[in-house]
Amino acid sequence: MSTNLIDTVGETAANVLDGLAEAVLGPASTLRDGTEHAGVELPRDLYAHAEAQTEWWYYTGHLQTDSGRRLGFELVFFKRRTDLDRFGVLPLRLIGNPLYLAHFALTDEAGQGFRYEHRKSANGLFDPSARADRRRLYLRLGDWTVREAHGLHLLRATLDDGGTVFEAALRPSKPAALNGREGAGVSFKDHGEASRYFSYTRMEAEGDLTISGVTERFRGEAWMDREFGTWKTTQGQKGWDWFSVQFEDKTELMVYHIRDAHDRPSDFSSGTFVDAEGRSTHLSREEFGLEPTEHWRSPHTGAVYPSGWRLRVPRFGIDVSVTPVLKDQELDTRGTTMIVYWEGACAVEGRRDEGELKGRAYVELVGYERSHESPSLVTFLFGPALDRGWRSIFG
Repeated sequence: MSTNLIDTVGETAANVLDGLAEAVLGPASTLRDGTEHAGVELPRDLYAHAEAQTEWWYYTGHLQTDSGRRLGFELVFFKRRTDLDRFGVLPLRLIGNPLYLAHFALTDEAGQGFRYEHRKSANGLFDPSARADRRRLYLRLGDWTVREAHGLHLLRATLDDGGTVFEAALRPSKPAALNGREGAGVSFKDHGEASRYFSYTRMEAEGDLTISGVTERFRGEAWMDREFGTWKTTQGQKGWDWFSVQFEDKTELMVYHIRDAHDRPSDFSSGTFVDAEGRSTHLSREEFGLEPTEHWRSPHTGAVYPSGWRLRVPRFGIDVSVTPVLKDQELDTRGTTMIVYWEGACAVEGRRDEGELKGRAYVELVGYERSHESPSLVTFLFGPALDRGWRSIFG
């Protein structure tokens, strides 16, 4: 069959499906209303937005139980408007609009264990209990929830092992840090392409972790990132290395390298330093250094990730090493957000000027595994295992 005929059939199918989507769902939104580069307003921007294409509420933290067990956690909720998305000829909004997705992971430092789950809902097609409220902080996907009450962020998540329940209350101990060059919470990823981005860089955490019917109390500190907007992914945004560091002297540091198509750090890479009183300082790419010191190959996907870093911020006298507490903290979420990534708890040790400096960090590494560049509809709908079976039968 000629290439021209295949292209014609594909174009015809796409036109038919686009017409069906418009007839059933109405015209697709551009998801741009001219406010894409407006500054953050709180508390409004803590809540869900009607027109943002992508938004997430991202919690990570370092905990210790009453018995001395050290844990790391990640809980993130995503909301994605699908007006502009498609799988080949299929407009994704025929499956669901918006999509709700969530990831939850626990790292057990002493037991050298890492477990995670991920979920999705197509706004009622797969899970009628998905919700992101536009008038308050309330997120729900099945029995996983995030809500705000009396200044607390209340988190609940479970693992599908029949006995693991995580419940936490987080209280911000500093004002939100508005990330971006102008200090307004506008974070540019490339020329003209930006998200709105702010962080609660230190939150007091306490709660309960139940495993196999045994409940332990925990305390610790958490971090929350909130990002939303409508922006295009360009050749300058093929992956990123993101760090959230909480030092023992009550200061915090967020830095990220956006990597381009040649795996080079983009000029739009940046960071934020927060002092002990909660004052934020923007950092340009030139104001921090991030160098991998080791690497790790995933036995699950074969992807090779940096696995240890030297992080320097000369302006504030910071020179530290960042070391994963566990090598394998990789998440395969091709059945939800359609990516494989590494996100894990890390230890921090080094110096500030002439004094010793220690802390804890979470690190996220995206783009080292490239399957998301050719996403599979079967994987998205039914998971990687069924997709592998499908490919073995049909090639």
